[in-house]
Amino acid sequence: MSARLLCLTSAFALTAGLANAEMNFNRIASFATPLNMAAGEDTSRETSAEIIDVTADGMTLVYTDSPLGALGRVDITNPANPKPLGNIALDGEPTSVAIIGTTAYAGVNTSESYTAPSGHLAAIDVASGETVASCDLGGQPDSIAASKDGKFIAVAIENERDEDLNDGIIPQLPAGNLVLVNTTEGGLDCSSLKMVDLTGLADIAGSDPEPEYVSINNLGETVITLQENNHLVVVSAAGEVVNHFSAGAVDLHNIDATDERGALIFTESQEGRLREPDAVTWIDDNHFATANEGDYNGGSRGWTIFNKNGTVVYESGVEFEHAIVQIGHYPDKRSDAKGVEPESVTFGEFNGTPYVFVGAERASVVGVYDVTDPAAPVLKQLLPSGVGPEGYVTIPERNLLVSANEKDLIEDGGARAHVMLFEQQDAPAAYPHLTSAGMDELTGWGAISGMVADKDGIVWAVNDSFYGFQPSIFKIDTKTTPATITDVIRIERTSGPAQKLDLEGITLDGKGGFYVASEGRTERLIPHAIYHVSAEGKIKNLKGEIGIPAELAAVEKRFGFEGITKVGDTLWMAVQREWKDDPANHVKLVAYNLETKEWGAVLYPKAEPATGWVGLSEIVAHGDYVYVVERDNQHDYRAVTKKIYRIPAAEMVPAALGGELPVVSKELVRDLLPDLTSTGGYVLDKVEGLAIMEDGTAFVSTDNDGVDDHSGETMFFSIGKISDQNS
Repeated sequence: MSARLLCLTSAFALTAGLANAEMNFNRIASFATPLNMAAGEDTSRETSAEIIDVTADGMTLVYTDSPLGALGRVDITNPANPKPLGNIALDGEPTSVAIIGTTAYAGVNTSESYTAPSGHLAAIDVASGETVASCDLGGQPDSIAASKDGKFIAVAIENERDEDLNDGIIPQLPAGNLVLVNTTEGGLDCSSLKMVDLTGLADIAGSDPEPEYVSINNLGETVITLQENNHLVVVSAAGEVVNHFSAGAVDLHNIDATDERGALIFTESQEGRLREPDAVTWIDDNHFATANEGDYNGGSRGWTIFNKNGTVVYESGVEFEHAIVQIGHYPDKRSDAKGVEPESVTFGEFNGTPYVFVGAERASVVGVYDVTDPAAPVLKQLLPSGVGPEGYVTIPERNLLVSANEKDLIEDGGARAHVMLFEQQDAPAAYPHLTSAGMDELTGWGAISGMVADKDGIVWAVNDSFYGFQPSIFKIDTKTTPATITDVIRIERTSGPAQKLDLEGITLDGKGGFYVASEGRTERLIPHAIYHVSAEGKIKNLKGEIGIPAELAAVEKRFGFEGITKVGDTLWMAVQREWKDDPANHVKLVAYNLETKEWGAVLYPKAEPATGWVGLSEIVAHGDYVYVVERDNQHDYRAVTKKIYRIPAAEMVPAALGGELPVVSKELVRDLLPDLTSTGGYVLDKVEGLAIMEDGTAFVSTDNDGVDDHSGETMFFSIGKISDQNS
């Protein structure tokens, strides 16, 4: 079966699952890790959720928080409303955690240097936070796992390399190994500690094995990934090497392998790409799955099922990545490296069906695969996660899947690190909201920044400057579930591609074409402008470009047009934030008459920000009103303003530029915060699109920033008739 056919087969399975009322996983809650800090602590510090496990009763989550040097605890007695239980401070950096009963076993890294690695295994009572036992491991621990019967712990001693030394190329001694330690009732038997030598096994730097991840099957066998060595090892409960073999390589075709060009082009190849697996999980006593994240020399963008005898039973190839492309989660800035970067993989059996959950770190997506037949897994769903999913735990007896997402974007003003909870339900899948699955060609998309409604349930949307070398108009069919991108128009000038446009708004010209608004960057000599685009995407040179007049150019700032709408012969553009001559907390709604070529404006009174800034991100005329989206730039629990307001159309009478401008009135139509948390996620900052159909049905969308320091999640939803809101 061809890679393209594989992709389409999975796409059909995925969309069919979305439409039917069957057992699906849906996110029910998100927990921000700063909530575990004690009263008075500095919550602006970096925090994280990396590896996660759950107590035997399924009621308390415990995750490693490396930046804080702690274990975080979450009460999930009510999984839809997780509660903080506080952090447990450790005397080093926690690297992994596994729970037996109510005891958390944590690998703690205390290394002073790469050449003098050290660490210990701590047994910690989850309820009290007390360390009840500790064993010196003789090196730097990475992953740990508990045996199914709870009798021992396996620890991957990585003794990681210095990436700045010799370009990170191994060997760099001391070598890593595997450690097996027996447990006692809530503690550890340090006298039982056994070190398993893994040197001399791998063809790549065999003298320096760097164990990355471990998993234990029902037979007590531990499988270990040697990521940098591209090797896999199976060790018995007695500490004997049962088998070992190379993880091999994959030929990748129809991928985007060029970094940061601002376009999604899936026509390139990487031959002989080493898998270099990171996480590993047993599926049964003979098969295990690997997430092939890669390192310096590899990363095959997918996942693999191996028989423990060394044969490849299943290889996803590019299928997993292609499915992620279709839901708008492809991380373009990782194209030349490891693409979506599958880093974690977990197994769980829910209601009789065995599943493998594959986490794509850079795409912030969890793939749900039915592995009833290990040789032919079926992709059932793609779930939205927080930024950088790193670890998972399954709680089948409560129908729960939990992800730990390590990326904390506090320094960049972005979303905080989160733990997310998903429940298997007898209900349709809630995500994705928008997909390009079903198109003849693999079509990537993202950074949706403006919309306009057309007839027959069609919405047209544009992307912003993240894809500045591929400015596009997407045709969206809102009558399907999820909404479907059915066509794409690439915008071009008559002389060639229209590069570096920052499209933030779109409206119909009434003749089959469009007017689009582009936000300028003066420091880069890119002007604020309006472009007239034909139905085929062509901009007529000179006639098709409408630059702002001198009166606006004299006072403009970078934060320019963030929406465009057409009323009769007049185009109205919303300016995102104050320009030089605007009163505080007022922004311009700028008018341009297509017939007279005259410019004018009114002032809009926006909210004073509680934190950060507040601005406009969309404008739409409908009936007797003009609607705007007013939002702040805050994520998650810090968000305050995500609202739709309306302005009486009668007040939209532009005054001449350069003089006093009239201030219009506004009326709240809808607070979008409840909508933005309705799928169990945290509040996304960029509500950028609003489209209102002729019958008044309104659609809202968010901008996912091209999956750059962002979860990649795009929300696209209807709020019903605009006239039925708070009017």
